Amino acid sequence: MISRRNIRVKVMQTLYTIATLENEAKSGEPRKILQQHFDESRTLLVYLIWFLTEVTRYAEKDSHQRAGKHLPTSDDLNVNTKIAGNELLWKILEDPALKEQFATQKPERIADKELIRKTYLQLVETKEYKTYTAQQVREKSEEKKIMEFILNDLMLANELFVSHIEENFSNWDDDGEMLVQLLAGYIQKPGSCNFKQIATPDKEQFARELLQTVLDKNEYLQELIVPKLKNWDPERIALLDMILMKMGVSEFLYFETIPPKVTINEYIDLAKEYSTQQSGQFVNGILDNIHKELVQQGKMQKTDYKKA
Repeated sequence: MISRRNIRVKVMQTLYTIATLENEAKSGEPRKILQQHFDESRTLLVYLIWFLTEVTRYAEKDSHQRAGKHLPTSDDLNVNTKIAGNELLWKILEDPALKEQFATQKPERIADKELIRKTYLQLVETKEYKTYTAQQVREKSEEKKIMEFILNDLMLANELFVSHIEENFSNWDDDGEMLVQLLAGYIQKPGSCNFKQIATPDKEQFARELLQTVLDKNEYLQELIVPKLKNWDPERIALLDMILMKMGVSEFLYFETIPPKVTINEYIDLAKEYSTQQSGQFVNGILDNIHKELVQQGKMQKTDYKKA
C-alpha cells in the first residue's frame, strides 16, 4: 500500500494548497483536500488496471472488425483470440470491488482508444505473444506472464502511454512507482485490493494527524524554526521549504514511533525532489540544528500534539 513517503507528499501538497488559498481554509477543508489526493491515487490505479484489461481483451474486437470486412482474407477470419479468454484477465474483471470502481469512475471517458489499438497491434507482433498463442493449453504461469509483459513492456516502457498518463493524471510522478507496485501485487492476486481504502488505517491516521499537527501548532513551529534561519528572511524562504521544515519538527515533537534520523532523511529527500536545488542542504541544516537543541533542552519527550 501507500508508503509513509507518499503520505508525507500528500500532506505537503495539502499544506501548500492551503497556504496559497486566497481566503482562510474553512473548517474541514484541509481534510477534504487531503482526501482528494488519496482519491487521485485510487483513480490512477483503477485506470491502469482498466487500460491493461482493454488491451488484453482487444483481440476479440479485432477479430470482429476483421471478419466484418467486405472481402475478409483467411487471416482476417482466423484471428487468434486466446488472450481475450485469459483466465487471469477474467478473474480481474470479475472482482466485484473493481467492477464498482469501473462503474463509478468510468475510465473509458478519458481513454485513448487509438492507443489501446496500437498497443494491441504491437503486442501481436512480439515473440512473447506468438509463443503464448501457440500453446494449446492454458497454464496459470503463462496467463500471468503475458499480462505482466503487456504491463511492463508495452505500457510502462512505451513513451506514448506514459505521455497519455501524464496528460491525464497530475499525480503520476508522485504516485506512479508506488501504484505500479500495487498493480503488480494485484495481478498476483486479483481481488486483493481494497480500492475504497488505498492506504492502511494506520497510514491514513498518520496523514490526518500530521496535517492537523502542522495546522494547529503552526505558530509554535514557526517560533522554533525562525531563530535558526540566521541571515535568512523568513518571507524569502521557499514556501515548500518552510512547510517541509514544519512537518519535520512536528514529527520530532509529536510522533513517537518515528526516529528523528528517519524524519531528517525523509525531508531532505523531499526538499531535493520538490523544492529548489539548495533546499536539501538547507532543510538538513535547519532540522539538524533544531533537533540538537530540542535534545539539549529535554524537549524530545514526544507526546500527542493535542496534549502538548
